[in-house]
Amino acid sequence: TALTIQLCLNHFVETYDPTIEDSYRKQVVIDEQPCVLEVLDTAGQEEYTALRDQWIRDGEGFLLVYSISSRSTFERVERFRDQITRVKDSESVPLMLVGNKCDKITEREVSREEGQNMAKKLGCEFIESSAKTCVNVERAFYNVVKMIRARKEGGNQIKKSHRRHRCIFL
Repeated sequence: TALTIQLCLNHFVETYDPTIEDSYRKQVVIDEQPCVLEVLDTAGQEEYTALRDQWIRDGEGFLLVYSISSRSTFERVERFRDQITRVKDSESVPLMLVGNKCDKITEREVSREEGQNMAKKLGCEFIESSAKTCVNVERAFYNVVKMIRARKEGGNQIKKSHRRHRCIFL
C-alpha cells in the first residue's frame, strides 16, 4: 500500500491500514511513451482468495511485495505467485518481486540474497525498494510496464490505442 500511495500520490503513509482493494490511476511516460497505470492494491490479505482470482484475471502485470523486516510476508510470496500462474494459466506473466522497506536496515529479517534467490526460483525480476525514502518505487512499477509492453510486442498484439496497463499489487 505504501508503495502505491508513494507512486500515485507522492506521499508516504506511516500507519498501516490493510485494504481489501484500493484502486489508483496515474498518467506517466515510460520510455517516451505515454501510459495510464491502473494500480489495484490488494494488500495480500489471506481471507480474500476468491476476490484475488478475479483481480488476477483482470491484471496484466504483478508486483509481489514483501517487507524485508517481516519474514512472514516473504514466506507468502511463493503462494501468491503460484496463484497467479494458476489463474493466468501461464508461467510467463509479467511479474516482479519487491522487497520493500530497505531503509529498515537494522530490522532486516530477509537478506537481499534471499530475495534474489526467491526471484530466481519464481522466474521473475527482483528489486528492493523503500516507499519512505522513495528508493526504486517508480522503477518497480515501470519495469512491470516494460515487461507488459515487451510481451505484447512479442505476440504482435500491441495496439497504439491501447495504452492502459493494469498492475495488480499483492
